[in-house]
Amino acid sequence: MNARPSRPSPVRPVPLGPRSVVSLCLVSAVGVAAFGWPLLASRESDLVGHSADAPWLFALLMPLLLAVLVAQLSEGRRATGAPGLDAKAVAMLGVLAAAGAALRPLGAGTAGLEPMFFLMVLSGRALGPGFGFVLGALAMFASGLLTGGVGPWLPFQMLAMGWVCLGAGLLPGAAALRGRGELALLAGYGVVSAVAYGTVMNLQGWPYIGGLGTAISFVPGDPLPANLLRFALYCLTTSLGWDLPRAALTAVLCLTVGGPLLRTLRRATRRAAFR
Repeated sequence: MNARPSRPSPVRPVPLGPRSVVSLCLVSAVGVAAFGWPLLASRESDLVGHSADAPWLFALLMPLLLAVLVAQLSEGRRATGAPGLDAKAVAMLGVLAAAGAALRPLGAGTAGLEPMFFLMVLSGRALGPGFGFVLGALAMFASGLLTGGVGPWLPFQMLAMGWVCLGAGLLPGAAALRGRGELALLAGYGVVSAVAYGTVMNLQGWPYIGGLGTAISFVPGDPLPANLLRFALYCLTTSLGWDLPRAALTAVLCLTVGGPLLRTLRRATRRAAFR
């Protein structure tokens, strides 16, 4: 009897090599510092003076994203000798980023419903963590230009969406898990990532817009547990009503249209000969 052919390994237009991992870790470290530094600020820190630092973060973020792409070009594929990021991968990156940007206005501003999340989760799953991180950041940047949502929050949104896609690409079972099990995994991840995205974005603005002298206000120099408790109350009272609908919509879309879209994405990578 002929042996049953094994399932092919997942195709990833932007595979993760050593330089790519270093670049992603550097971008993520910058992001963690940008989001979390106020929690370690002293009482004498000038938080108001730092509230306008977003342009500096954006100026740092774009070269770091470019560094991820350059890492792919320099590393290449050890098995085939093809470049890690070629014209076909760039074209797919542009198409998916444009699609995500076009989906965002369909629900933005309506109870937190953002259909672009399910596309970003599925794209990160089908195309890998490296491709996913760059895609998430670029899709959020494009959507900001499309919707006029350019402001101090944009670089933080780019980082947070990049992490959402990166996490989807790192989910287990990329080579073997298919069908309802995979869709259930992605739906569950969609719920967690949608709520986590809102929580992380709250952390970006809370030290500056939480108000003063209330039970949910940020207090510079207070012990970290006390500020985290106030932050949890801030999230519960201000954004959970937006995060939960976003999570529910992402899960529903993953379960209903996730299968055909995943197959389309995987078929596109095979036909483009990314392998």
